[in-house]
Amino acid sequence: MRSAGFTLIELLVVIAIISLLTAIFVPCLQNSRQQAKALRCQSNIRQLLLGLATYEIENGTFPSGVDYTRLDPPPGGFPGDLEYDGPGWWWFNYIANYSKIKSGRSCPLWCPARHLKNTRLDKDVLCGNYGVNRSICRSPDDTISHAEFIGSPLSTVDISHPGQTLLMVDSGYSVITWWHATDVPPEPLGKPIADAAYVPGLWINKQKYIWPGQEYDALDGRHPNKTVNVGFVDGHVNRTKADDLFVGKVGDAYENIRPVWLPK
Repeated sequence: MRSAGFTLIELLVVIAIISLLTAIFVPCLQNSRQQAKALRCQSNIRQLLLGLATYEIENGTFPSGVDYTRLDPPPGGFPGDLEYDGPGWWWFNYIANYSKIKSGRSCPLWCPARHLKNTRLDKDVLCGNYGVNRSICRSPDDTISHAEFIGSPLSTVDISHPGQTLLMVDSGYSVITWWHATDVPPEPLGKPIADAAYVPGLWINKQKYIWPGQEYDALDGRHPNKTVNVGFVDGHVNRTKADDLFVGKVGDAYENIRPVWLPK
């Protein structure tokens, strides 16, 4: 008569089945979590785009990406780390009254999929979240001394194809330019933190200067298949391959297909 219990072979079979099921379902669960974060990221960008659009309606232009000429602190104080970010007003300071921006990481300024291993940068809202296009949100003064990024911000009427032109994107820094998406920038970008912007997952990041702690975010990307969420001037949001934002040098000109960086 057989005694109650499992034989060794039966236990091994059960363990093998559990291991197989784990190997199948754990990646699916991880992918589901990544997809959920990507959708939350899209929602964040939509809220921020609404704030930018409302600001434009009331003020005639989009806000400056960053205004270093303003030394009066915005409500809540200067954002970022003053040692390397410097004092100033950022685009999200200007739209705070037009969108659901509050303190804490539950507000739409924080990308739920960001992955920074540098504790100091991880606490900095300017790093590893969302960046606005400096070609549109121009600044009175800029660390990149190029006419395209300096001056009065643009409005939708200044942009020929608002449904194709990038206004906001997953970014290594709170302001970003097409210079950060090309492997041959017009001038050396240098190493200041403000110039360390990147498109997460873009292939050229492996040859760029990346601040310590940002490597995983920059090289592996944030969303499945190295995709990024892009907010357009007309207010819609798409997820696209990071490499689609690459700007290539062709002769003396620079070109990219879509979404486009330059508001022309």
